[in-house]
Amino acid sequence: MFVFALAVVFKLVSIQFVQGEKYRALAEKSTTRDFPIPANRGNVYSADGSLLATSIPKYDIRIDAIQAKDATFEKFLGALADSLHAYKGKPASYYKNIIRRARKNKNRYFLLARNISYSDYIRMRNFPLLNLGAIKGGLIVEQTTRREHPMGGIAERTIGYERKDANGNFTRPGIDGAFGVKYLQGKDGKRLKQKIGNGQWKPIADFDQIEPQDGYDVYTTIDVNIQDIAHHSLLKQLEIYEADHGCVVVMDVKTGEIKAISNLGRNKNGKYYERLNYAVGESHEPGSTFKVMALMAALEDKVIDTSTVVDTKKGRKSLYGRVITDSGNGYGEISAARALEVSSNIGMATIIDEHYSKQPEKFLNRLSSWRLDKTLGVAIIGEGVPDIPRPGAVNWSRNALPSMAYGYNLEMTPLQTLAFYNAIANDGELIKPRFLKSVKSFDKDIEVFKKEVLVEKICSDKTLNEIRDILKNVVIRGTGKRMYSKTFSMAGKTGTARTDYANTQEWYKDRKYISSFAGYFPADNPKYSCIVVIHKPSTKVGIYGSDVAGPVFKRVAQKIYTDTPIIDEVEVLNFEDNLVEADFESYYDVAQKYKELMPSVVGMPAMDAIALLENLQVDVRVKLNGNGTVRKQSVKRHQKLQTNQTIVLEAS
Repeated sequence: MFVFALAVVFKLVSIQFVQGEKYRALAEKSTTRDFPIPANRGNVYSADGSLLATSIPKYDIRIDAIQAKDATFEKFLGALADSLHAYKGKPASYYKNIIRRARKNKNRYFLLARNISYSDYIRMRNFPLLNLGAIKGGLIVEQTTRREHPMGGIAERTIGYERKDANGNFTRPGIDGAFGVKYLQGKDGKRLKQKIGNGQWKPIADFDQIEPQDGYDVYTTIDVNIQDIAHHSLLKQLEIYEADHGCVVVMDVKTGEIKAISNLGRNKNGKYYERLNYAVGESHEPGSTFKVMALMAALEDKVIDTSTVVDTKKGRKSLYGRVITDSGNGYGEISAARALEVSSNIGMATIIDEHYSKQPEKFLNRLSSWRLDKTLGVAIIGEGVPDIPRPGAVNWSRNALPSMAYGYNLEMTPLQTLAFYNAIANDGELIKPRFLKSVKSFDKDIEVFKKEVLVEKICSDKTLNEIRDILKNVVIRGTGKRMYSKTFSMAGKTGTARTDYANTQEWYKDRKYISSFAGYFPADNPKYSCIVVIHKPSTKVGIYGSDVAGPVFKRVAQKIYTDTPIIDEVEVLNFEDNLVEADFESYYDVAQKYKELMPSVVGMPAMDAIALLENLQVDVRVKLNGNGTVRKQSVKRHQKLQTNQTIVLEAS
């Protein structure tokens, strides 16, 4: 027994003094642990500084009910209950009872408030007992952050987010996802917590061991006004045509800055939301919008000129066993320029087949020199890969080349198509589309993004001028003539392509199309380029690009033009109501002389009416009641206006 007692004493001394540090460290490791404190993600702003995405801090307030001494607990419990009553509404006696019960049950992690704002957190931590802190009062504060999008569903997918699933995998779409790791994420802090049983941990102190460093702020190229116009114009057309999904992108011609991008898809309930980033990620057969590239290649290679005559027959032509058709009864013998204006499939297929069938690589190399077979390398994750086949590929045949001439047997994304049209508008300079202007830490620039040129000159000035004239005529007298406005110039190309047609029989039972329009405005001095692509509109309502996508382009262009004037003439405003136009013309002559008279704005869209009134020589105040079309104005037509006079417009 004596020897056994000596052995026990020896072991105790050994554990206490020889191995003491080791076991103390193990004990501390099992009961205390550093927990990460997520840093606030940086904010995402529009070009004018409007907030697009931000991290909102939220707080859980708990109390270690047995931390405070008995005297302290009894002294402040009543006052704490009164404060909780004033804050949350339930009787003070209720809070007294539940906190006493928590102390009796030795609850060291009792919840007082969940998911509260910063201002409420500051208020609660000053409540009696809680204001003594973690050591004396038992205060426990846990912070989380939640990502908010102030613009709601508008451009939500483009602005993006970062999400982590149960398996630790991240999903990072849009700008927030693309630049999250490098700029927005910040550096997490650390906070020491102690295990208190039942898998729960509480902070040891009410301060952090390592403070988190917030992420940088990202300033995008998005213009919130243009974004709003694009979103609602697209939404309206998708609803009218009961389409599956669609997108619209607006790009600054000179800089390549993306001013608006909207992607809307329909859910099972028929509602539209930002489902996927179709503009960046969805490759598809572009259809007739690609005819511009085909004709430009032939013009630049000098195998034809715009006056070259091509026979489009009577709307049907067999080529290598495949029948190619045009709308109606065809166009007969027409010029190459006219073939593009009327979007003749036969005309374009004939031109490309006759001049490139024996040397397809020449045509394909021209497309490659324009980077049409390569991604743009945009920052947003998930850019679709273009597919332009070459001889030897699985999808190459004798029909491949003529099919490509009118936009089939190849794939591109809407953004890739837009970048090329933008180059036409920009004197041949192919620019990489850009979503970011700068990255900042408060007012300090961390990184500034500038224009990136992919191809300095896509073709000669002669080819550029010729194709611009044709694109202008497409709107004046071609397939886009329904979009024509005598007071507002646009240029571009319509597109109507079959989709999901692999099974011919099934397709004829349920025909599906892609309707599009790509172009720029104003036609002679382009400021913005734009593309609209709408997938699977209802064939009962309409399918053609000029009918489905064209109105979206026109609406976006006119709204941008009137809200962001490019020239200082009131006459650029265009309204579809003939009575309003006639009234405006009669007023215009008087306004040029006096410019202090009240025009008639009844029948105009409210947004246009406000823009007109605020650009008169007299500074007036415009008050709008309602929205939509102006039905009534408080000041009569031709009445002389006074400085600071208030004009009330009633709209519905």
